[in-house]
Amino acid sequence: MLGAAVVVTGCQKQNEKTENTPPAAKSYKIGISIPSADHGWTGGVVYHANAVKKEIEAANPDTQVIVSTAASSGEQVDRVENLLVQGINALVILPSEPAPLSGICEKAVKQGVKLIVVDRNLANPVQDLLVAGDNPGFGRVAADVIVNELDGKGDIVIMEGIPCDVNTQRVNAFKEVIARYPEIKILESGAAEWNTEKGLKLMENFLQKHPKIDAVWTGDDDVSIGALKAYTESKRSDVKVLVGGGGSKEIIKKIIDGDKVVRLTVTYPPAMVATAAREAVKIVHGTPIEQKTLIVPAEVISAANAQKYYLPDSAY
Repeated sequence: MLGAAVVVTGCQKQNEKTENTPPAAKSYKIGISIPSADHGWTGGVVYHANAVKKEIEAANPDTQVIVSTAASSGEQVDRVENLLVQGINALVILPSEPAPLSGICEKAVKQGVKLIVVDRNLANPVQDLLVAGDNPGFGRVAADVIVNELDGKGDIVIMEGIPCDVNTQRVNAFKEVIARYPEIKILESGAAEWNTEKGLKLMENFLQKHPKIDAVWTGDDDVSIGALKAYTESKRSDVKVLVGGGGSKEIIKKIIDGDKVVRLTVTYPPAMVATAAREAVKIVHGTPIEQKTLIVPAEVISAANAQKYYLPDSAY
């Protein structure tokens, strides 16, 4: 009888332990797949991805964030495959190229992974959420800035990006605004491909061909650096304003320091990857997705607000 009592008591204690012990916290894994830092803007993307990883993991002990970079579309596909093997619950991806990444993203969705796409849409938009910059707004805002700086009249040149939908949206919106001002003439438009060196060479070409240029829209802060170098070396003084985009720390510092030509730029924040990651946290924790697209607006950076945007520790 004593033995039986011991057994019963032991079972009771085991049951009490089971009932009173809280269940183990469910863990979540969020993968962030982004291009390697091959130029300034993507350097900013990598910086913000790593920063938001620390932020999310500190605020959510049940959540792990895995940041994965890739130098090419093929490598990015392989890296996403690896993230899927690790059992991620959500994938935040900025595709190097939309078409080659669509297949692996479709596979992720079929496996039940929540998909948040950043900046550029997939060839087959299967994502739960798209977080993107306002590309038409980016072009319109830049045009409005230049129109204002020139008081509605002058000669301008355009430095376009890589031929793609993003570039087309920006340039078309820019030209639509300029078309409303008959005293502003677009002298020429050429491709600088969002590249500093190509921006320098294109600006040298513009300066040789056109004796008077009142304003330059580079469409990208990396390009602005190259264009500004060419303009400075030319010893000319006709350009009234040079407007880029993206919000790089080098350009913002010039604005803060009162540069005579670089007084303004337009945001296209690499921090949108952090916005996407925060949305992923909400989604895996059960917050319903209320909208399929989240647009990050384009804003003007000027001397009045530049300090707010200046991140000296950023890679961009």
